[in-house]
Amino acid sequence: MTMARKYLVDPAVTRWYHCISRCVRQAFLFHDKDNLDRRDWRQWIEDRLELLDSNFAISVGGFSVMDSHLHVLCRLDPEVADRWNPQEVMRRWIAIYPPKTLKSNDKKVVRQWVETQAKDHRRVTLLRDRLKNLGWFMKSLKEPLARLANKADACHGTFWEARYKSIAILDNDALLSTSTYIDLNPLAAGIASTPEEGLHTSIHQRVEHVCQKGEKEIERLQAARRGSVAASVAAGVMEQDLWLVPIEDRRGIVQEERSGASCREGMLESFPLGSYLLLLDYTGRLFRDGKANMESGVKEIFDRLSSTLQSCQARTDKMLRSKSLRGSFFASDNQTVAAIATAPGHHFRNLSPQPPD
Repeated sequence: MTMARKYLVDPAVTRWYHCISRCVRQAFLFHDKDNLDRRDWRQWIEDRLELLDSNFAISVGGFSVMDSHLHVLCRLDPEVADRWNPQEVMRRWIAIYPPKTLKSNDKKVVRQWVETQAKDHRRVTLLRDRLKNLGWFMKSLKEPLARLANKADACHGTFWEARYKSIAILDNDALLSTSTYIDLNPLAAGIASTPEEGLHTSIHQRVEHVCQKGEKEIERLQAARRGSVAASVAAGVMEQDLWLVPIEDRRGIVQEERSGASCREGMLESFPLGSYLLLLDYTGRLFRDGKANMESGVKEIFDRLSSTLQSCQARTDKMLRSKSLRGSFFASDNQTVAAIATAPGHHFRNLSPQPPD
């Protein structure tokens, strides 16, 4: 029986959720290689994700837009929305849903409209709750695309399957495996030979972002990919100005005096972008060819993560070879899931403690 979303999403348990949504009948509705007249909607989804990330109290840690489905790795940041003043709430909402009657190119008119709307405290409370709700995030991503696609194709009917799937990510090992799985989706589908060749993925955006910074940063990233721990550490700062959640959480690292800037919250401590690229390359070659070599540098990083390369690879490989992901939780072991499922005071207590296989 279908379970209400409130029993599947609880930021008090975990802030990370792997969301999966499919087109009806798993049809190639995002991109039809046999119909050159059909618009490619995958770039639209990328742009929409960036817009939602910048306005919701939900951050995107990874994504992969395939021909018939999409994966989004979301982090819930409800405390961020609680700090917004009423005017900020209204500005963020109209950035996502511009009122038809509002002249958005007239800054004075927009400012007056925001000030007026911000006085409606009930409305502000409602919109604040929506801006930190995973269901509204996915609705704001999916519904506009369905309308646009149907209009472009001059048709009516359902574009998406009724519900999106959300899998709670309960620990760091599961988070790393899930992120790897999402970025390797094009490789697993046979439409890319290396991770960064997969267009419309978060790893493609991360690499393109570094390439735009110049030759020096590219050389540093290449050194990191060859297993240089020193280069990987130096490469960690590259993602601070990218809209995606950085791979490495550098908040505990002492900042250089000349920068003076604080680092954004990332996904994992002691695991920079260079090491993540090396892991993707290793896992991709292992999945594709059945053999690969891993430099000792990454093994040392896994030691710092209190994990092992073998366990991470085994979980990711199992996910890549699965036709579909089942379950509502993902953790590195059953003990973690059991502890969450039996703990009092949250919505997950009635669920069976089984991670997805």
